[in-house]
Amino acid sequence: MEQVLITGASGRLGRATVRELANQGYQVVAIDRVRPRDAHPVGVRTIEIDLLDIGQVTGAMKDCDAVIHLGAIPNPYDHADEVVFRNNTGATFAVLQAASLLGIKRIALASSGSIYGTAWSPTPLLFQYAPVDEAHPLMVHDVYALSKETDERIAEMFCRRDSMSIAALRFHWIGSRVEQLELVEERRAKDQHADEAKDLWGYIDTRDAARACRMAIETARDRPFGFVPMQVVAKDTLSDTPTEDMIRQWSPETEIRTPIPGTSSPYDTSTAKRVIGWEAEHSWRDAG
Repeated sequence: MEQVLITGASGRLGRATVRELANQGYQVVAIDRVRPRDAHPVGVRTIEIDLLDIGQVTGAMKDCDAVIHLGAIPNPYDHADEVVFRNNTGATFAVLQAASLLGIKRIALASSGSIYGTAWSPTPLLFQYAPVDEAHPLMVHDVYALSKETDERIAEMFCRRDSMSIAALRFHWIGSRVEQLELVEERRAKDQHADEAKDLWGYIDTRDAARACRMAIETARDRPFGFVPMQVVAKDTLSDTPTEDMIRQWSPETEIRTPIPGTSSPYDTSTAKRVIGWEAEHSWRDAG
């Protein structure tokens, strides 16, 4: 079975992706600057590493067949702007440069729904239209969104230069079902959704996000696809209120271009389905 390197392997999505691949029989090299809180599955090789050091990354990546790059500072507020930008973009360049040096062509890259600029904007900023697709303008007002936009441009360059296949997976808020239920109850108690209009109430189950990572590198093995950004979002929202009603009330500037039935997600995930065959399977509404 193939060997896959996973960066950011000690984080929430990283740990889930390590389990996903290990359960599917892959040999996994899990790298991060810190050890995971819980031990990885038996057989997973764990390495503490500086993702900005191309030499270290190349050494860890040797003999791997594909890479899943998840390592990044996940928001713009816990570190100085220059630290967030340098860390996130520097790590992406180092990982892709190492893959280039080793001739590795298949990459899943953690991008973010924050790339559109609405999530962390210091002033209220709403989407121009819904359902939101990958062509929606990127209106970055914060350094985290800027780092993700830069990450995608770095990935695009490597695809052109080295004929790589890189899926830039635009994850939205990632959580377990327990965390989803807690957030839903918190929002119900507030009885208003203005603050959440900036992300249009989107989310993704951790298991579905991990599966998207696996499917991206597997698809690229059989059907190379170059550089493709794709949204990874659940099929519904974190709300009981119909989505169109929510948009009209809390995001009136957003044009509803096609009908959004019931509490369906206002994000278009058809690219992920078309390119890697991915669709979300889990919802906070699931029984049990």
